[in-house]
Amino acid sequence: MSVTIKDIAQVSGVSYSTVSKALNDSPLVKPDTKKKILQVAKDLGYTPNFVAKNLVSKKSNTIGLVWPTIEQTALSTLVTEINKQVVKNNYFMMLSINDTNHAVEMFQKFRVDGVIIFEAETPLVKTFDSNLPILTHGVSSNNPYPIIDVNHRKSIYEAVLYLNRLGHKKISYVGFPSQTDKRQIEKLKGFRVAMNEIGLKVDEDSIISTDGLTWYDGYTAAKKLLQRSNLPTALINGSYDLSLGILRAVNEFNLKVPEDISIISYDNIPQMARLETPLTSVGVPVNQLAEKMVNSLLDLINKTNSLPLIEVMEPEITKRGSCSNPTYKKAD
Repeated sequence: MSVTIKDIAQVSGVSYSTVSKALNDSPLVKPDTKKKILQVAKDLGYTPNFVAKNLVSKKSNTIGLVWPTIEQTALSTLVTEINKQVVKNNYFMMLSINDTNHAVEMFQKFRVDGVIIFEAETPLVKTFDSNLPILTHGVSSNNPYPIIDVNHRKSIYEAVLYLNRLGHKKISYVGFPSQTDKRQIEKLKGFRVAMNEIGLKVDEDSIISTDGLTWYDGYTAAKKLLQRSNLPTALINGSYDLSLGILRAVNEFNLKVPEDISIISYDNIPQMARLETPLTSVGVPVNQLAEKMVNSLLDLINKTNSLPLIEVMEPEITKRGSCSNPTYKKAD
């Protein structure tokens, strides 16, 4: 049988209401009394009934997160950072990798205070029969809910301009040419727009398509590129995971970064600095993004309709020495 507040009151020799106030950290309970009650609760193995508590307070201090994948390193890092921000704000986080509709339905049953949704490839439509505060993360277009857009297009655009300022004119992009993933579409658009703006031709050597976003996809695509006679002096790639494979292929061809080839990668996450060859990266720093997402959702929770429908964040380039002036020499 579970331990109740009445059990704690009986052992502590205080009233039921005093125990309730102590467990809720009320300043109306003397410190010594509160300490005694908390120790008794711990000794008895008391577990709070959060469901009952939430029904009374109409607030759970819990947010739900709809997460599309457990495979991509950058998203895993972002989820970890989001959880840090959630805890920092004295909230709890529930995570679901179910499809969006099922996840939101489950979160409603658990009476979470709000939900963050990572947009998948299919457009998000407003079908939830609920006033639950919802914040999304993805590419802004026709958004039914407030969205945090990290400006994928501008990230790759800025990467091209950065390399060109270093003197590069033979720049290639390695990425996944998805027709449905808006994030990948925006990255490729950013590359094309920047190349056109600075007067560099985009041809079959400029865009190297991968079959996905894993390290092996990056590896096989980079191997095909490095076997060509017309090699680039600089590479931009679309994700951290692709970087792992690209670096492996570059090493196999006995090329040095950045002496032989410069590399800059999308995904501004700390792991870029811990690679065998630390990579310059571009994107919104993951800690800034996590803080923005959590604070924005809490604003929605505390005041409905308090956010603009679209909030666009500015990407940054974090330099780690993997880019330099072009001095490429052909491998043997």
